[in-house]
Amino acid sequence: MSEENAWSVSGDTAGGRTSYGAETYYRIGELSREFNVTLRALRFYEDKGLLQPKRRGTMRLYSSRDRARLKLILLGRKIGFPLRDIKQILDLYDPKGTNVQQLRMVLKKSERQMDRLEKQYIEIEEAVVELTNLISDIRDRLPSQDAKSEEQQRKAS
Repeated sequence: MSEENAWSVSGDTAGGRTSYGAETYYRIGELSREFNVTLRALRFYEDKGLLQPKRRGTMRLYSSRDRARLKLILLGRKIGFPLRDIKQILDLYDPKGTNVQQLRMVLKKSERQMDRLEKQYIEIEEAVVELTNLISDIRDRLPSQDAKSEEQQRKAS
């Protein structure tokens, strides 16, 4: 099982690659554009040990593995996983193993995150009802307040 399909993510490729030997590499700007992330974000993920590009002078070269990891990082962030959890999951990947331990961790963390999101969803629904009622109440009050203000202004003139 590849790292890219550990979370059932497809492995499409982007143009503008650099090849060194048999391996294909992506420059930081190419990944930034492809995934719509800032250069700063990519460097941040590198600083946190989530990505490990090779260096050719000052140029960062991201492997297909880094690209797959970035895809998974962004998926994890989108569904609300903290970077710490994402790193734990990615670090369990074994290209030669069955990755059962990794999949169990993904399942456990996903179920926990689903519980959090469902609670947030309920809280958001309740907030929307309260806000809708508040807006309605304010709109109902405004015409009468505007009429009273206009009447007071007429009397003062």
